[in-house]
Amino acid sequence: MFVLVIFSGCSSTGMYVTMNQTHVELSKPNFKIKAVNVGGEAEISYIIGVSYSIGAITECLGLIGMGDIGSLYTTAINNLWKNYEKKYGPIINQKLALTNVRYDTDILNLGVYTRLKLKVCADVIEFSE
Repeated sequence: MFVLVIFSGCSSTGMYVTMNQTHVELSKPNFKIKAVNVGGEAEISYIIGVSYSIGAITECLGLIGMGDIGSLYTTAINNLWKNYEKKYGPIINQKLALTNVRYDTDILNLGVYTRLKLKVCADVIEFSE
């Protein structure tokens, strides 16, 4: 019971299931592929913790959080766009969209230390109309 009380204060749960209802007509040549396999990642670490994954759900429980303990998916997507801009220039005033979005998690458990890393990869297309 003591361990449960200690670990209940610091946790991170992640499940990203997308169901986009946007309809985009791709039968006309009104787009071009700007980049393939652009990636971004984010991680969270805890001292005295454990991370585990069950299907699409990934959880991280720990006593002392290290670094930024924000939204992993948001951070990974922001890093993806930063990586795109480093190679292809600013995204301002462009009609860009992410397609074929893939994500993966990497878990490290060492007993006194746990780390959860989220990796997001996507293709970028630009619409001309």
